[in-house]
Amino acid sequence: MNDMHVHAPQVHNQGVAMDLELLPWLQNYTFPEESKYADVEYAERMYRRFMHTQWLFGTMRSVVFGTIHTESTRKLMHLYQDAGMGAMVGKVAMNRNCPETLSENVDDYVAGTESLIKEFSSLPSVGETLAPLVRPIITPRFVPSCTPELLKACGELAQKYQLPVQSHLSENTSEIAWVQELEPESEHYGDAYNRYGLFGQTPTIMAHCVWTHGKELELMKRNGVMVAHCPTSNFNIASGMAPIRTFLDEGVKIGLGSDISGGHDLNMFRMLVYAIQVSKMQYQQNHDKAFLTLSEIFWIATKSAGSFFGKVGSFEPGYEFDALVIDDSVLYPAEYSLQHRLERFIYVGDDRQIVHRFCRGKEVAEPRVF
Repeated sequence: MNDMHVHAPQVHNQGVAMDLELLPWLQNYTFPEESKYADVEYAERMYRRFMHTQWLFGTMRSVVFGTIHTESTRKLMHLYQDAGMGAMVGKVAMNRNCPETLSENVDDYVAGTESLIKEFSSLPSVGETLAPLVRPIITPRFVPSCTPELLKACGELAQKYQLPVQSHLSENTSEIAWVQELEPESEHYGDAYNRYGLFGQTPTIMAHCVWTHGKELELMKRNGVMVAHCPTSNFNIASGMAPIRTFLDEGVKIGLGSDISGGHDLNMFRMLVYAIQVSKMQYQQNHDKAFLTLSEIFWIATKSAGSFFGKVGSFEPGYEFDALVIDDSVLYPAEYSLQHRLERFIYVGDDRQIVHRFCRGKEVAEPRVF
C-alpha cells in the first residue's frame, strides 16, 4: 500500500476535533501540536508511533509532510531509512498566517532544506539504477501559509535539484476564496502554484482537489499533476467529495492518502472502501458518473499511486518488489474466488492477516517504538 498524503506530526491528534472545518481545525489543534516538534525527542517518540502503525497496516511507501523543523524532519527520514520503508519526506515551508512558532524565514527554510537534500540526495548515485528509498520533497504547506517570496524559493529549489513537490489544492471553499485574495493575479488556485514553478514543472502531487474543475483541471492534466484523494479527511473536515470519476475520465493520475489527522484512519486498505463509498454517493447525485469498481480503486491504490515513486505498484517485470503476504485463512478463502478473497480482506480484514511485508525486495521488520 502507498499513502500519498499524510501528516506524520499529526498522529497524536488522530481522531480528535473531527467536528471542525479546515481552518479552525488548523488554528486550534494542528498548529499547536506541530509546534511541539521543535523538541526532537518528542518528535522521535511520535514519529516512531506513527511509523509502527503504518507498518502494521502494510503501508510500504508514503508521501509525508513533516514540520518546519529541520532536525525533526531529519530524524523522520532516518527512521524511514532504518526501517527500510520508502518515503518522500517534506520539511514544511510556512511563513505567514500561522503561529510564530511555526514560521520560518525564507533563508532559514532554504538552508535547512538544502542540508536535507545534501544528506538524502534525490538522484541515484553513480553506478546505481534506483533513487534512494527515502528522499526529500519540496513542501509548501499551502498558498495561504507561504508568502510569494517563499513560494518562489520553493519553486527554485524544486527546479535546481529536480525534486518532486507536494501541497494542498482546492480542499475547502473558504480556503479557495482566501487564495483568491492572497494571489489575485492567479486565474485559479492551481495557477497560484504554477506561477512559482510548483505545479508539474517537476513531479507534483496535490492533495484533495475536491473543487478542481474547468481551467484548473485542464492545467493539472496538461502538467501531469497527480491527485492524492483523501476521502476520510474530506468528510471529517466538511470539505466535500472529490470528483474522482472525472479525474479518471480526463486521464489525471490519482493515488490515495490517509491525511491524518484530518483523516482518522492510517489503514490504507480502508481508504479503498471509503473511496468507493464516496463515489457511490456521487453516483446518487449524477447517474452519468459511474461509481468506482474494486478493480479501479485497487489500481489507483497500487500501480497508479506507485508510479510517483518510479516503477512501483505492480508485479510486472522490471518493477520493484513491494508486496504484502496475506493469510486470509480466517476469512474462509475456499468459499470465494480470488477477487472476492481480496475484496473481503479489504472490507473486513485487518493487520492480523498481514504476515510479511516487503519494500524494494527486502522484508521489513517491525519498527521499534518507545
